[in-house]
Amino acid sequence: MIRWGGFGGGAAALVALLALASAEHAQATVYTLASPDATVVGEDQSVETVYEDTLYDLARKYSLGSEELIRVNPGVDPWLPGAGRKLVVPGRHILPPGPREGIIVNLPEHRLYYFPKPKRHGPIEVITYPVSIGKMDWRTPLGTTRVIGKQKNPTWYPPESVRKEHAEAGDPLPASVPSGPDNPLGLFAMRLAAGNGTYLIHGTNNPIAVGLAVTHGCIRMYPDDVSALFPLISVGTQVRLINQPVKVAWVDGELMLEAHPPVDAQGQSFEPDIDQFAEMLRTAVGDTTVAIHWDYAREVLQKADGVIATVALEADDPNASEPVPAPVADPVPATTPAAPPSDTPAGDAVKQPGR
Repeated sequence: MIRWGGFGGGAAALVALLALASAEHAQATVYTLASPDATVVGEDQSVETVYEDTLYDLARKYSLGSEELIRVNPGVDPWLPGAGRKLVVPGRHILPPGPREGIIVNLPEHRLYYFPKPKRHGPIEVITYPVSIGKMDWRTPLGTTRVIGKQKNPTWYPPESVRKEHAEAGDPLPASVPSGPDNPLGLFAMRLAAGNGTYLIHGTNNPIAVGLAVTHGCIRMYPDDVSALFPLISVGTQVRLINQPVKVAWVDGELMLEAHPPVDAQGQSFEPDIDQFAEMLRTAVGDTTVAIHWDYAREVLQKADGVIATVALEADDPNASEPVPAPVADPVPATTPAAPPSDTPAGDAVKQPGR
């Protein structure tokens, strides 16, 4: 079940104002899991643009990062898509691996998942939002940490390294920036124990950049998203930062694959190594006997656009039928190069090596 809700937000930077002028409030997604073992939430959609639309507006409306929507609609001008353009809106997500508690941020996915503590005998819910992550020398650290502080209307104290960078670029920063339209932290900030308290989950005065590697190591959210999440989080909440570009899930005997561009040590996305990605898929499958459509799987891994695809069927015997790739609406001609040949014929049932 999906519940949609809108929350107000604001920004004053000119580029942000341009995006906000015609954007509807973001639709925060709350998913109630059908069972504790559920692994996939949401649904993909197809929308038709109107004259006023930009991909930045639509990304915020559908709770996506800007690059997330642009990547799955190649060849579409993000500022001027034009009226009547059919767009794919990727809304399905494979839940990240590991314990379903607290906050989980998957860096390659540029996405945050929050698992509220379920009420007694109540269902498990997950709330998910797009985020920005760290770049350059300000690496968002991996591992498990926790929220150690919360602040409304925070004052920003730029680190010395950041002030030096801006000074060298001819854009000097003051020692502190009070709450307001010029504050890049937005109106809400949650401090993490990682990095001696230097890392934050916070809002932004530049919503267009959400979904990109453009922060100084912090995790940046849309203003309306962080205003919704902030009151739900208590000091001490666990936060797990993971690097999982390839995610898989078994659903009714079908192997679902979701791939995102990998990120380097500075949080920058780069082209995937298909052999590495294929090995991740083999490891994820483990010793399950499956019929993998390797040509199609490699195509999905090459695109790494976050759209979930069925790439294998669980097989009881080596003569299992070949899985048929689920059709995905593609409003523009594909630009992905042909998948490289595989040593394993498409559809052959294989016994994958154990982890």
